[in-house]
Amino acid sequence: MFTSSARRAVRHAVDPAAPPTALHGHDLVLRYDRTPVVHGVSLTLEPGRATALVGPNGSGKSTLLRSLARLHPVAGGRVTLGAHDGPAERAAALLSARQFAREVTLFSQSRPAPQGLTVSEVVAFGRHPYRRGFAGLSAEDRGAVDNAMDVTGVRDMSDRPAGELSGGEMQRVWLAACLAQDTGVVLLDEPTNHLDLRYQIETLDLVRDLVEEHGVAVGIVLHDLDHASRVADTLVLMRSGRVHAAGAPADVLTEENIGEVYDIRVEVTVDPRTGRVRVDPLGRHGARSAPAAPEHR
Repeated sequence: MFTSSARRAVRHAVDPAAPPTALHGHDLVLRYDRTPVVHGVSLTLEPGRATALVGPNGSGKSTLLRSLARLHPVAGGRVTLGAHDGPAERAAALLSARQFAREVTLFSQSRPAPQGLTVSEVVAFGRHPYRRGFAGLSAEDRGAVDNAMDVTGVRDMSDRPAGELSGGEMQRVWLAACLAQDTGVVLLDEPTNHLDLRYQIETLDLVRDLVEEHGVAVGIVLHDLDHASRVADTLVLMRSGRVHAAGAPADVLTEENIGEVYDIRVEVTVDPRTGRVRVDPLGRHGARSAPAAPEHR
């Protein structure tokens, strides 16, 4: 489990001197072969804000995230980077792979566990954009790796072979590698998959730490609507490759919107303790009344 001290260590895992960076997608059209899967979507990942992409399978949310990471070709529109209140936007496609990797990192839950490497060696992959040739890790690199392992709670397994880890453990190791990359934009594709409940919540808390303490621009794909409400400043609800609704979670996660996109009845309430929206799917049988209390004689 992530400790409080480890969560605080995230302040060292992101370069505080790096200028805030926004990542923009302009009228993006994305295809698989000749089949359009995203139709003219525009969005901006702003510094100091988390934007969650949600929607049913096949809605285009993961493909959209991968296009922002330059891992899916753009058939129309463009992706740009621009420092907040700084220089003019730069076309992401014109940056070298190394330049882009110093500004944007992607966590993808489909990565396999590397064979023959220890956990610390896998986390050190995140420092590749900063290393020259076959040079070893610098003191700065080692500090970033150590802090990232602290943040994600994997320091105690640093010498273990990565190939022996469970899926959930490997998930946290790859997340540590992303943090070690020290970028102003972090993209996460379903980062809570395969994690126990406590690590799901710790991962979402870590995202909020990156946003609130360091001004990182976060784009995150999630299936769980309650998780999205918990972590997001802006929520983008997608349907069939288009944006059905976008805005604050309370404005997007309405019974009408969810019913139209997911074709299911839900009850939406506000948690009185946190003020966050909660979504309760009713299913075909609807809400069931609580059982009556036993009668005392």
